[in-house]
Amino acid sequence: MRFKKNNILVMMMFILNSSFLTHNCFAQADTTFTKQPINYSTYIELVRKNNLGYAAEKFNLDIAEANILSAGIFPDPELNIGWFDNGHHRMNMGYGFSSEISWTLELGGKRKARIDVAKSENELTKYLLQDYFRNLRADATLNFLIALQNKLILDVQLNSYQTMNQLAKSDSIRFKLGSITQLDARQSKLEATTMLNEVYQAEADWKASLVNLSMFLGSKQIDTLFIANGDFNRFDRSFNLLSLITSAQNNRADLLAALQNKNLSQNLLKLAQANRIIDLGLTGGIEYASYARNVIAPTPSFTTLNVGITIPLKFSNNRPGELKANYYKTLQAETLYREIELQIQIEIIQAYFNYLALQKQVQQFNNGLLAEAKAVLDGKIYSYQRGETSLLEVLNAQRTYNEVQKSYYQTLYNFAAALVELERAAGIWDIDF
Repeated sequence: MRFKKNNILVMMMFILNSSFLTHNCFAQADTTFTKQPINYSTYIELVRKNNLGYAAEKFNLDIAEANILSAGIFPDPELNIGWFDNGHHRMNMGYGFSSEISWTLELGGKRKARIDVAKSENELTKYLLQDYFRNLRADATLNFLIALQNKLILDVQLNSYQTMNQLAKSDSIRFKLGSITQLDARQSKLEATTMLNEVYQAEADWKASLVNLSMFLGSKQIDTLFIANGDFNRFDRSFNLLSLITSAQNNRADLLAALQNKNLSQNLLKLAQANRIIDLGLTGGIEYASYARNVIAPTPSFTTLNVGITIPLKFSNNRPGELKANYYKTLQAETLYREIELQIQIEIIQAYFNYLALQKQVQQFNNGLLAEAKAVLDGKIYSYQRGETSLLEVLNAQRTYNEVQKSYYQTLYNFAAALVELERAAGIWDIDF
């Protein structure tokens, strides 16, 4: 009868400790950082606005637009001004001055070819910027999901510690009442202390993932941690593989960039062909000579006008190295386009199969695996407190339950990450949670 009363007393203490520890296990608050909750939609919008790498990439677009203006500039004219003195002051040969203006008349459509090249480069820069954000958005989303996962794992470790700490306190009472040996009481206390260390490590991992969020946001607030809010309940989709491939061919910015690179190569070839056309130099000038008072041959002052055309002799056209190089670049761009197209198809197929496999794994957990592990643990704790089982069996059940929970949250993360990678590969995006 005394043994039964002792067990009832221990179970009452277990319940009281449970309520107390849930609210006071970590009563000492972390005041080092200000915690600011943030949901996914707000987070990804701030990434778009404030990410420093993305902001730096945007300048490439401004540079490309400025290059279009530079490409349309006409050649500058040249003005030459000279002065001469015949040098024979004793013979009064006189002096004079000359001025001439020259300008290059471009032929063969060089200016238009330069503008077309600059416009092609501008379009290519736009696609590259879109592709940069496509990858930035996916990487930022994965980091947000990691922060959610690490918080769940921290909760697992914290709950495990609280359960074992309650058990250790109960064992301390049971030892004083003579229900268990001192060795069992020490063992449960040791296990609780070990689990507390695991809580500290899980907390550090969680905070480190929050710091990564600040990096993607370009935040300089070193005293603020953005707390990711969300869950893993909105990642279940149904896809058609052929539709995904078609969507990627129409929407993937890197594939569109490869196509634009083909156009750029063709425009560079046209520019190389235009550069082989000779340009004409147009000149016009005026020359004035003063009155020569030489007694032998006096000469009145006079003004001379001249107009001329300069025709360069382009012997370099016999060496078409630049033309051949640009021709081969067009062939290279075509080959690279086909390679990227094939690579995208492979990425989508691999991501699709990975997503389906993880979808099945999540369903396995949702079919009662977690509940079964929890029921086993609760049963072992109840039996242990009644003296019907050993502490070792409780510890094994606790570790099994912890591993099942961690595996579940890891699978949830992998499932969500698989969706991110699949939509990244397909060039679509409907993720919000």
